[in-house]
Order: sequence, then C-alpha cells, then structure tokens
Amino acid sequence: MAHLLHIDSSPRDERSRSRRFTREFVEAWKRTHPANTVTYRDIGRNPVPHITESWIAAAYTPPTQRTLDLQDAIHISDQLVDELLAADIYVIGVPMYNYSIPSMLKAYIDQIVRIGRTFEFTPENAENPYKPLVLGKQMFIITARGASGYGTGKRYEMLNYQDPYLRTVFGFIGITDVTFVHVENDELGGTGLAESIAHARTQIAQLVGR
Repeated sequence: MAHLLHIDSSPRDERSRSRRFTREFVEAWKRTHPANTVTYRDIGRNPVPHITESWIAAAYTPPTQRTLDLQDAIHISDQLVDELLAADIYVIGVPMYNYSIPSMLKAYIDQIVRIGRTFEFTPENAENPYKPLVLGKQMFIITARGASGYGTGKRYEMLNYQDPYLRTVFGFIGITDVTFVHVENDELGGTGLAESIAHARTQIAQLVGR
C-alpha cells in the first residue's frame, strides 16, 4: 500500500486549471489503487509561513539544544517534513506565475529543504558535500500555463524557470523520479487549449494505469 501527498499551490479556486487536474489525477489514482491513502495540503488557500532568522537558527541547532522559541520557530517545518517523508508519491499542482512558481510553493519548499532531515551536509567532503535523504519517491507535477512553447527547443524555452527549478530543488533532496503534465494555452483558449487538455487527460490516464 502506498501513501500519496496531494498539494495544490494555486490561490485560485474553481477557476484553477492546476487544481482541476490534480483533482482528476488523484481521483483516478484512488479508483485504480483503492488500498492507497491520500493526504491533502492546500498551500494556495492556506499558505505556510516564510522562513525567518529564528527558523534558520533552529534548523542549524541540534533538536536537543533548541530553546522553546527555536522549537516554536521550526514546529510547522517539522510537521511539513514529517508529512513529506511519510508519503511515497507526490502530486503537485503548479500554475506558472511570471515564468516560475507561486510564492506559496516557494515558501513551502523553503520549509521542507531541511539540513539533517531532507539532506545532509558534510563539509569535509568538499567535492560533494550534499547528500539527499528523500529517496525512492515518485512525483507528478501538473502545471497550468497561459500560453505554450516552453519546452526544450521551443520559442519560450529560455523563459521557463518552472520545470528546471522544480527538477533541481526536488532532485537536491533526492526526488529524481519526476513527471510533468502540462496544461497550456489557458489564456489563449480555442483549439490550443482543448488539445492541451485532451493530451493532459490522456497522459494522466497512462500514468495512473501503469
């Protein structure tokens, strides 16, 4: 039995394409894998806090040496990391904002990239001081974009700070099995949007069924 963590990062409600398609993915997943369990976190509607100086101090202080203030500063992060580590599969909805990701998702990532918990740092190994700790996981990222042409070799490839950043930061902590599903042309509409939606649904059906 596997456990799935479903995360939405769009501040939009019913108008959100990324929400609609993460929901379709998870519903199809539950039908196909009825024994699996799901945890849902909505960081679009309920954002996590940004990290602070106290947070940084707590992250670099051994747990047994943290003051009550430092424990309080890192408490939410500990909960988020526990939730992340408990899951085997991740489904994340990510709209493209200004060619990148919503600030709510960036705040979440800052909370879960944690020394000693999701990665290790060994300064004595100068050539490769970082060791990922979140291994053997699988991630599906469903993006929503106003236009298209952000893929490799496409006209807007150099503007795409969404896919490369997410691959890099999740790969840094050990999540390297990452599959993207792109819903594009949301602002343009027409046949371009219809074709993108159809392709995304076909891709989701294949991913859920494999």
